[in-house]
Amino acid sequence: MVNDSGNRVDDALKSLVELYVSSDQDGDREGADDRRDDVHDILKYIVEGEARTAAGIGSQPRQANSTSRLEAQNGNDDMRAFEDQIAQGHHAKKGNPERANGTVRPYKDKSMAPEPKGELSPDPMTLRDSDPTEAALLRDLPFTLQGLSTTNLPFTDTSILKLPATLPLPLISLLHTLAEPSLLYRNLSNFVQSTDEGLVGQSLRAAIGNELRSYLGLIATLEGEIRRALTSVGGTRSRGNIGKVGVTLKRCVIWTREATMGLRLMSLMVEQASSRKGGQLISMIHAFSTSHGDPFVGAFAERMLTHVTRPFYDMLRQWIYDGELSDPYHEFFVIESCAQGNDDKEIEARRAPATSVWEDKYRLDAGMVPSIVTEAFAEKVFLIGKSLNFIRHSCGDSAWVEAYCKVASKELHYGDTATLETSIDKAYKATMARLIHLMDNKFHLFEHLRALKKYLLLGQGDFIALLMESLSSNLDNPAGSQYRHTLTAQLEHAIRGSNAQFDSQDVLRRLDARLVELSHGDVGWDVFTLEYKVDAPVDVVITPWASKQYLVIFNLLWRVKRVEFALGSTWRRCMTGARGVLATVDDKLSRDWKTARCCMAEMIHFVNQLQYYILFEVIEASWDQLQAAITKQDCTLDDLIQAHTKYLKAITHKGLLGKPTTGNREDSFTSQLHEILKITLAYKDIVDGLYSFSVAEFTRRQELAAKIEIRTAQGQWGLTEKDEIDQALTSPAASRNRLGGNESRTDSPFPINPSGGIPGLNSATTSEDQMLPALRQRLGDLAKDFKIRLSVLLGDLAVQPDVDMKFLGVVMNFNDVYAPRKRRREHHREKEKKTPGVVAGGS
Repeated sequence: MVNDSGNRVDDALKSLVELYVSSDQDGDREGADDRRDDVHDILKYIVEGEARTAAGIGSQPRQANSTSRLEAQNGNDDMRAFEDQIAQGHHAKKGNPERANGTVRPYKDKSMAPEPKGELSPDPMTLRDSDPTEAALLRDLPFTLQGLSTTNLPFTDTSILKLPATLPLPLISLLHTLAEPSLLYRNLSNFVQSTDEGLVGQSLRAAIGNELRSYLGLIATLEGEIRRALTSVGGTRSRGNIGKVGVTLKRCVIWTREATMGLRLMSLMVEQASSRKGGQLISMIHAFSTSHGDPFVGAFAERMLTHVTRPFYDMLRQWIYDGELSDPYHEFFVIESCAQGNDDKEIEARRAPATSVWEDKYRLDAGMVPSIVTEAFAEKVFLIGKSLNFIRHSCGDSAWVEAYCKVASKELHYGDTATLETSIDKAYKATMARLIHLMDNKFHLFEHLRALKKYLLLGQGDFIALLMESLSSNLDNPAGSQYRHTLTAQLEHAIRGSNAQFDSQDVLRRLDARLVELSHGDVGWDVFTLEYKVDAPVDVVITPWASKQYLVIFNLLWRVKRVEFALGSTWRRCMTGARGVLATVDDKLSRDWKTARCCMAEMIHFVNQLQYYILFEVIEASWDQLQAAITKQDCTLDDLIQAHTKYLKAITHKGLLGKPTTGNREDSFTSQLHEILKITLAYKDIVDGLYSFSVAEFTRRQELAAKIEIRTAQGQWGLTEKDEIDQALTSPAASRNRLGGNESRTDSPFPINPSGGIPGLNSATTSEDQMLPALRQRLGDLAKDFKIRLSVLLGDLAVQPDVDMKFLGVVMNFNDVYAPRKRRREHHREKEKKTPGVVAGGS
């Protein structure tokens, strides 16, 4: 390598000597000056070649253009080619005919001539005659920047620009830089000319089209500068002359740098927009504005958003001022529910129409909410439009919506945040106030809620008491013998005889009596229920689910009221008879009646405390919370629905109507209450049987006393042997059947037989000694069962997390007369005792 470098330097020095010698012999002053310039170039190239050889640069590959690479030439070949070209250039300047024919003039001194080095290769740093000049490239540059093919810079494909392969590397580098905006413009132009099914996508294309027109304006200015520069230099190939007029490829790169950044940014947006639409597309562009540190990128994205968001704000304005969704391509964050399947259609048919309009017609798509608005803002916008749509179509007040739209409608655009927030707040307040006003004054929603509380939640006490008293005789009969017109007539009688008559006729006509599904063995009490009918748009709050919850609560309260009414009737009869009939047989039945009164007092205490708890601690407390929620200043229809739903859930949960936590239906409080109430009714019927037995005994004694008195007055014996035999064979059940058979109830699980006996005993053979023990046994069993079940209920209430439910257990057992039982733990212990081997093996 060192020898080659030395030989190369020697050859170059010989060329210098030859140039100087020829200069002196020709005597041409102009040629001498040119040769001196050549000498300076040779010396400069020698120095650069030595440095390049030492650093190994000559062997590195260079990129020629975008489609091919130039072969790397070593330092020796570059030097030899440069020397030959300098020599050829010297002869061309002299006008030597041999140089014109492509030959080289021989050296005068043969010993000084360099030895042949083989075929010359093109120098990547030198411009050849066949290569396009910089002036020609500048003349083609405006067309290339517009994506058009030229002679020197043709487009072989939509994304490929072919550069001349033999240009020097500096020019290739500049052309590479200028090729980027050309290819970007070509791709963006194709994107703008494409079609898109989306208003926001079309707006993006329009915004990019505006930027491309600005880019073309820059190209037009650049083309004018290039033409003036080329005209001033007269089309010469000299690069120095082009540089003197101020227009070069390097300066074109600088002039187009900012435009290239804009094209690059738009190209990136186009790539990311392929899988986005609507609000997602706006969020993508907005991310460049908020999360990018470059001020140019942020300002460019803001300028793009001004155009891209116009369709979004048009849809937003129509939604919040007119209540109509104008979104043909599903780009807004509010979506209108589409057609559903057959199963969903059947479910939809069972739903209330107003409920469907409010809850199911529109929904909020969180994925389409653009980042230029917050989630709370989107929720408020969604509620405004939905309320306006509900007012127009469900409330029938389209005139107010149209008038409101004319007065309040404003143009909305990106960047005016203060105006947008003010408009949304005003629209929200006006819409919510109008909707609550219509629901209260036109459709009387709050009046219907009060009516439901009075009639279905037994808040109207005089009405319920009169209704139960008038229906008691009919409801004692089997369920199959009940007729709706009879129940309706009794309902009208209860309304006219109570303060319910002063309610509005609209409320009273909605109240109706009906029968639920019948089961074998049911009586009228089990199938009777009250119904309160509501229609649109009130049913958006009082939904079908809410109506069902009201029915469940009424059935429980009605059963408790029935037990209270039955126990009250029996208690009054017993208290009245205690001063007359029962006092006569006190010597025989005093202990039985004392036990019965004590147990009935416990049952009455249980029923009264349960009724007080449900009506006051649960319903009234929940009603106060509902009133506080619906009378707020900024209350919306959604707030009404949520408050009413919370109200019903609180009643069903605290009112012992919730689902069991263990999954076993028998563990639910509702099942336990039903069993206790069932036992209470059965005990009441046995007490009625004991009362009938006492009346029969009293009658028998009165008849016997009268008979003795008559016989004594006639001078006969008061009792004979025949009378004693007849008394032994005569059962008081016969007298009870004659006097008190009509007092038996058929609504008990343990009814007294019509023949005067109790279940399992034959009246024809039942004697006084058999009747009374059976009654005592039945009373004792029912009382024991009642206490056991009540203890289990108290044990379950004691472990409830709700304070009110714990309070119910405390009130029922205020003097600790009952021992609460942990039923679940005892059941687990019994199971372990039955299967000790399994438990031991498992442990």
